[in-house]
Amino acid sequence: MREPTDQALAPGLTARVELTVTDADTAQAVGSGDVPVLGTPRVLALAEAATVAATAGHLPDGSTTVGTRVELEHRAATAVGRTVAAQARLTEVERRRLVFEITVTEGGQTVAEGRVERALVDRHRFLARAGGAA
Repeated sequence: MREPTDQALAPGLTARVELTVTDADTAQAVGSGDVPVLGTPRVLALAEAATVAATAGHLPDGSTTVGTRVELEHRAATAVGRTVAAQARLTEVERRRLVFEITVTEGGQTVAEGRVERALVDRHRFLARAGGAA
């Protein structure tokens, strides 16, 4: 895998992804609580999806990114049927380490915010080390 170039992965890349909350997305359904509102694991998954989308098309051939660290503050409940949007912005690139600022909103309200770090890896080597199919 070649190292990323400054133009390929540079601070400022952004992406936005949306989720309309269903019963399958609730804390009850994912096992993170017993209330029928958007579960924190789904908020995190949406935030990570935004980080993946932000780098799509900008990665070196044969590479991917994997999550390595998360800081997430889930501030407000979101009911089934409401739509949340996660916005990711790449703020730091340090060799293979990528840092994203995340904001999740519903309407005009901030539902969650935080930071996600990902590592740039060679897809084939990563899967081989993990024992999965390349």
